[in-house]
Order: sequence, then C-alpha cells, then structure tokens
Amino acid sequence: MEKFNTLTGVAAPLDMANIDTDKIIPKQYLKTIKRTGLGEGLFAELRFNEDGSENLDFVLNQPAYRRATILVAGDNFGCGSSREHAPWALLDYGIRCVISTSFADIFYNNCFKNGILPVRVTPEQLELLMDDARRGANATLTVDLEAQEIRGPDGGRVSFEIDAFRKHCLLEGLDDVGLTMAKTPAIDRFETAAAATRPWA
Repeated sequence: MEKFNTLTGVAAPLDMANIDTDKIIPKQYLKTIKRTGLGEGLFAELRFNEDGSENLDFVLNQPAYRRATILVAGDNFGCGSSREHAPWALLDYGIRCVISTSFADIFYNNCFKNGILPVRVTPEQLELLMDDARRGANATLTVDLEAQEIRGPDGGRVSFEIDAFRKHCLLEGLDDVGLTMAKTPAIDRFETAAAATRPWA
C-alpha cells in the first residue's frame, strides 16, 4: 500500500449528503475482484448521461476538477452496502483523501485498508473547506497526516483527529498483509522454536 504523508492537490466540492457506495461505484462494476480499472465507473450514474456522454454539470467532469485528488463531501459519505470496490474505485481514479462530517463505519474502515485518508471535520469546518474547494483551479488543499491538519489556499488551517494506530499504518503504508509481514522475524523465530520442540510435526 502506498504511504500517505502529505497530499497537496485540487479538492473537488461534492456538496451532497448520503452518497452511498452504489453511487460511488454502481453494481454493474462489481463483477471483478481486480482493484484496477474501477476508476472508469466511479460515480458513473452522476458522471454520465444515459447515452454514455459526460454530464458536464457533475463536478469531476468540469475542467478544474478532472485531476482532483481530494473530495470535500456532504454528510454520511459511503453509506449503503459494504462493497470494498468503493474505495478501490476512488483510489483508481486518483482520490487519496475524502473529507466529510461523517462516514459509514465499513466504508471508513475500508479506506484505511486501501491507502485512502478519510477525514472527519465539524460542519463549520466542512463549510470552510467546501468554500475553498469551490474556487475551481485555485481549489488546492494540503492534507498533512503527520501534523493532522488541512491547509487551505489562503493559509487557513483545520485540525482533525485520527486514531493513532490507523495513522501509523497510513504513514508506513501498511495494510493487513503489510502488518503481518512486518512481524516476519518474530514469526520465523516462533516457527523455528516450534520445529525444534516438535521434530515429529
């Protein structure tokens, strides 16, 4: 998993509450277990019209936000079914951070396991960050995980809380497999000792 330390990028304002995982990645894209290629289906029902053409009113189709790496979203982001394809699609598109007042628990946990930082802020802080994000090409935010703060284009700062263990995992790029592999020396010592005491096994 790619390490997350400091991210500076364009922030797209997605001022909608209750964006569920089916909106993030519709069910027709769930036939694969690969983590690549899903960016094409990200927000497909919002990004595209019925004839397949782009919905030019949707934020990620607007020129200033096509390369957004941060989403500033409404309340209760990631609700609905527990599909892990949702963070996969965000990551494949290039989104590394989602900022909201609240997240569905399973989606929130899945973000950390896939290298995405979900940041919880207060409604007042969200409104400030949403205003920053609405600046189009000037909507650049810096998300500093080590310092636990978001810096706006005018120098404003918003602090956020995060679980220390999850912070460590993101900073070091450790998913569940990586956490296990980090303990390889201890596992090897255990296996060697076990083999010595049970040579018949």
